[in-house]
Amino acid sequence: MTGTSPHATACDEMRLLIQADQDGELDAAAASVLAAHVRDCPGCAALARDLARLGSTLRRSLREEAAPDHLRAALEAHLAAAPARRGWRPARFGLPAFSFAAGAGVAALLLFVLPRAVPDPEGELVSGHLRAMQPGHLIDVASSDRHTVKPWFEGKLDFAPPVADFAAGGFVLEGGRLDVIGGRRVAVLVYRRDKHPINLFIWPEPGLTETAATRDGFALRRWQRDGLGFHAISDVDPAELAAFARLWQAGS
Repeated sequence: MTGTSPHATACDEMRLLIQADQDGELDAAAASVLAAHVRDCPGCAALARDLARLGSTLRRSLREEAAPDHLRAALEAHLAAAPARRGWRPARFGLPAFSFAAGAGVAALLLFVLPRAVPDPEGELVSGHLRAMQPGHLIDVASSDRHTVKPWFEGKLDFAPPVADFAAGGFVLEGGRLDVIGGRRVAVLVYRRDKHPINLFIWPEPGLTETAATRDGFALRRWQRDGLGFHAISDVDPAELAAFARLWQAGS
């Protein structure tokens, strides 16, 4: 009798999480479980990269349009009937236990024909910053050496985030981690200004306009460089965060 490998079972479950991650459906706890698994599983890491790359390519190359009424109605009816046809049952992490291939197919079809909800970027950054402030969540790789932090991201993302240390300017690199913003995995660099942490979220975002804002008592600063969007958030004075952004914009 052939047994089922525990690793294979875990990977089967993680494939569902990876798909849900691409659709922006994971909460912080499930995203943390997935990130930990992907760090140690080359196969699931490759799948996550491939799906992220596919989604990014489709979003760049396609102009999103509302589906015709008849097609929208057909899709809604199909999804509503799915539990009865597939024997829907709860799975771990609250995800539907239907076939990964079927779920991916429906998700890809919806990407083509249904508008995607625009996330609240400032709200998501605040949420990500607050999650990071919980014990043990701020840093995955702890180092002030950019030559240690930058290689740590290799194989975990579908882009290569730059890493810089501005200790001479009063902004000390402390390390980095992965996070999820808008349904996609992003890089986060962690800096410290005196006793104040600064989280710098980075992901591909060409054309981002530089903006400054405050939200829930936090200063936010966003800018773009080399096709990447940089989103800094901290409880430092907004003028200090502006100085941090200028250091990055001047080049590393």
